[in-house]
Amino acid sequence: MLRLAAVATGSPPTDLPDFPQVVAAAARLQGRVVRTPVLRSDRLDERCDRKVFLKCENLQHAGAFKYRGATHALLALEDEAVAGRRTRVVATHSSGNHGAALARAARLLGWRCLVVTPHDASPVKLAAILAESGELHRCEPGLAPREAMLATLVQETGAAVVHPFDDSRVIAGQGTAALELLTEQPQLEVFAAPVGGGGLLAGCALAVRGLAPGCRVVGVEPAAADDAAQSFHGGQRLGWSGSPPTIADGLRGSIGARPFAIFRASVDEVLTVSEPAIIAAMRVLLEDVRLLIEPSSAVPIAALLEGRLGASGDSVGIVLSGGNVDLSACPFLAGRSPRND
Repeated sequence: MLRLAAVATGSPPTDLPDFPQVVAAAARLQGRVVRTPVLRSDRLDERCDRKVFLKCENLQHAGAFKYRGATHALLALEDEAVAGRRTRVVATHSSGNHGAALARAARLLGWRCLVVTPHDASPVKLAAILAESGELHRCEPGLAPREAMLATLVQETGAAVVHPFDDSRVIAGQGTAALELLTEQPQLEVFAAPVGGGGLLAGCALAVRGLAPGCRVVGVEPAAADDAAQSFHGGQRLGWSGSPPTIADGLRGSIGARPFAIFRASVDEVLTVSEPAIIAAMRVLLEDVRLLIEPSSAVPIAALLEGRLGASGDSVGIVLSGGNVDLSACPFLAGRSPRND
């Protein structure tokens, strides 16, 4: 039975990244990641009575923001390999996007990449991992089975671990998305991003606090996977015993220790949205902006459409976290045959 319970923790993490590390990550990633566009839509602005700025990480390498953090972490490990302190084998666990991102970064740097993925992972995302020469190792859904299999692989291979979200190098890399957005649009009054493990919002919160301290930072997650919201409001980190039943497959994980610590210091609010609202948001983005985004990416758009991000007339920045959509399972495309008109 799926349960949400307190996560056993030791001492609070002491290796939290900061704003200067996000800036340093941006310099190191220059030329390696796409400086994704910031798009506007008159139709979307009119629909929600806001000035909306969409940071299109769905157009990033590997189709998601994850490439930023994965590449930044692997570059640090490459320094160790060049110095002879490490073999070029890296491992992680992932619902899909981080695995594909790390596999691509590893392929380009000449590393072997092992990826633990749950049995309920998207076939499209699994195919992307394999296309980047990643090696798949399947496990039962839930954080505990993932981490157990990852630990076994590390013991067998000596691989370095790049955690999908609870890694300071990854968090700093993810924060470069907000750094770019705020460099172009420094007047934002609200910044929002989806929350799964929390690495994206944590890194972006550091960037927002460094560049626009008056901007409100908001995370959004599915109500069916609301561990971050409950953790944030209750002051204690909670985790799922299995895989929550949400269409947003990239947000089924539980918030990490480092992201949670950053949330408590730098995030203003964590909201939740329903499954129908997520699906409706995907459709609105396709109709108004001509972008097909994955369900996880649509979560903050759902909150926007419900009028819960900022006030009338506010400038709102949102990270569209990914665009790796399984068209056969898309809720408003699945089962439809092409029209002849």
